[in-house]
Amino acid sequence: MINKNIVPIIKSLNLVTEVQKGNFGLEKENLRVDKEGHLAMTPHPAIFGDKKKNPYITVDFSESQVEMITPSFKKVKDTYYFMENLHDIVTENLSEEYLWPQSLPPVIPEEEKIPVAQFEQDKKSEEYRDNLAKKYGKYLQLLSGIHYNFSFDSDFIKEFHERMNTGESYKEFKNNLYMKVARNYMKHSWLLVYLLGASGVVHKSYNPSCIARLQNFDEDLYYFENGVSFRNSICGYRNKKELYVSHNSLEEYIGDLKKYISDGTIQGAREYYSSLRLKSKNASDLLGSLEKDGIEYLEVRSIDLNPFSRIGIELKDMEFIHLFLMHMLLKGECSFTKEDYLSAKENEKMLATHGMDKEFTLTGVCGGKFKVKDLVIAIFEEMKTNFKELGIYDEDMEKVFDFQLEKVNNVEKLYLNRLLKAVKEEGYINFHLNVAKKSLEYTKMNSFSLKNYEDMELSTQILIRDAIKRGVKFNIVDRVENFITLEKDGIKEYVKQATKTSKDSYISMLIMENKVVSKKVLNECGIKVPLGNNYDDINEAKSDYRKFEGKRIVVKPKSTNFGLGISIFQNGFTKDEYEKALDIAFSEDASVLVEEFIEGREFRFLVIGNEVVGILHRVPANVKGDGIKTIRELVEIKNESYLRGTHYEKPLQKIKCGAIEELHLANQGKSFEYVPKKDEIVYLRENSNISTGGDSIDFTDEIPNVYKEIAIRASKSANVTFCGVDIMIKDIKNENPEGNYAVIEINFNPAIHIHCYPAVGKNRKVGDKILDTLGF
Repeated sequence: MINKNIVPIIKSLNLVTEVQKGNFGLEKENLRVDKEGHLAMTPHPAIFGDKKKNPYITVDFSESQVEMITPSFKKVKDTYYFMENLHDIVTENLSEEYLWPQSLPPVIPEEEKIPVAQFEQDKKSEEYRDNLAKKYGKYLQLLSGIHYNFSFDSDFIKEFHERMNTGESYKEFKNNLYMKVARNYMKHSWLLVYLLGASGVVHKSYNPSCIARLQNFDEDLYYFENGVSFRNSICGYRNKKELYVSHNSLEEYIGDLKKYISDGTIQGAREYYSSLRLKSKNASDLLGSLEKDGIEYLEVRSIDLNPFSRIGIELKDMEFIHLFLMHMLLKGECSFTKEDYLSAKENEKMLATHGMDKEFTLTGVCGGKFKVKDLVIAIFEEMKTNFKELGIYDEDMEKVFDFQLEKVNNVEKLYLNRLLKAVKEEGYINFHLNVAKKSLEYTKMNSFSLKNYEDMELSTQILIRDAIKRGVKFNIVDRVENFITLEKDGIKEYVKQATKTSKDSYISMLIMENKVVSKKVLNECGIKVPLGNNYDDINEAKSDYRKFEGKRIVVKPKSTNFGLGISIFQNGFTKDEYEKALDIAFSEDASVLVEEFIEGREFRFLVIGNEVVGILHRVPANVKGDGIKTIRELVEIKNESYLRGTHYEKPLQKIKCGAIEELHLANQGKSFEYVPKKDEIVYLRENSNISTGGDSIDFTDEIPNVYKEIAIRASKSANVTFCGVDIMIKDIKNENPEGNYAVIEINFNPAIHIHCYPAVGKNRKVGDKILDTLGF
């Protein structure tokens, strides 16, 4: 019954919502190239760690061929965004190299010079690749693409199995369900090749025997004149001879592959090249695991890299593939004999090679010859009919179909034709290098942001990004609290807000949180701290006005962050101003400190273990005059920086032109319409917090070591591994600290992003430092 159109069954069993659910993953290959567009001959970058252990970033056939792998997600868009993150991480961390955004290779050297991937600890992987090189040649193995991994939601399959009550075991039912999808997919595989084909022209440095079969395109380029996808064509990924592998049942599928392996036709199941592959739970023992556990998911393998999409594939194309696979389950099917199988393979191959020929026809799944466009439209209509009958065809789905129909109705918009036009205008190397350069530029402008995780703290995003880079698995435990786990090689760490870890005790955090206690432990360690009093009673604090009259003081809550509730009096104050400052401070905390004002500049020292990994000077919100523009105009220009945003989604916050800023300017005899002289610095805030538009300036290399040692001592006073130490320093060139400094605070939750993306200075790579300290 499952072989028929099952739309009515799905409706009658109330499984309409469930059939739409799935698990999605992507694998993507890109060649690394140098600045001239030649294949990179360098080893796989060490920054990505052990290529055998990194679950996200590894290599495929060649040492020059990066492979990126997403985890499995419940939503297509989540998979897309994670691949975007992987693409950005790799792009940003290549040294003087780019990711080649095309399935077909760049300029490549003689075949013997193409570097095969090396695995010091895994000689079997090297032998497998060496055998492929001997059998198919290294040129073929450089063809890169995208694999789309899909499985139906397990709860859907279980419910479907229980309600159908066919008498089959769950495993048998699941296998038969996926085999139906596989059979229907094989018959229609040409459709995705047509819609997603983007490998058109190849450089003359490619395989000479293949070049001889092509037509000249332009100067050093060759192509199949009516081809759609070189990678899927007669010159593309194919076995030495066309192998017949039965898809009538999983048992027959496994049996045929075993036969080809035993007679030496292929060296293993993964050498069977097909546009769709059945995948098992245990990838290292594909056939054994298929027998034991059944089909775990399907892998669509015919997708070309799309150079017009920054990451190689469009989100709407991914959404269409999901609809296509769902349709392959819902629709009925004709027979699938050996002849049908070989006819389907021929359809795919010949469309890839000649599909743009106006006279080209395809064999229908139940017989007959059809023009490509007519058959595409017919399939789309059948899909829409099924989805409408299920009641799931909505505006979003219509947009996905419209996106594909635009290509079908105007073939100039097919990726292949867009590529041919672009290469004709810009040149093969220039076009692809320009695409790669633009991708790198975009990455650099947004490297502080992890796509789909923007709601989390920037510091946590940075740590996750660096964990992915070196192959540390992460899991989000509590998104709101920025609580994650990191895991690799048997080591597991719980981390909150990037720097709260098992390396620090709860009491250490409490010491740092409580400014009274932290001052005491610092003082006991011989570290200079501001003198002052702590008050739990606002009336007592107000009655002590005479103790501080005429002095320079700071009034601040005992336990607070982001500069909230702090008032600074450098030039005297009235009793009313003093009492108002206390009112503000007590509104933030039940305990308040009144301390001496320490002269100098404030620096944030980020201490990790026994090292100061970054030092920042935070400057109050300000603008620099040019003698022409008003303060308001200068603020607008400064706020255009890609580093500035709102709601803490970027490393720096936009400067506001609000009441507080207006009052501060008025105290200087200025307004927003004032035009500062050239190079005149005008401050719009008293406090230097980044959260209120301040600048962060890196001073890591300028501050003498004696102050770094003080910062480390300060962290040790609370017995802490990760902390921020705020030090006021009068003269940073004075290496004699006596009377030149005071530690005003030790912070248990230091934001690492300000050291990674300062307004002025270099990235201190703090995420890597944290991972090193945690043993990853």
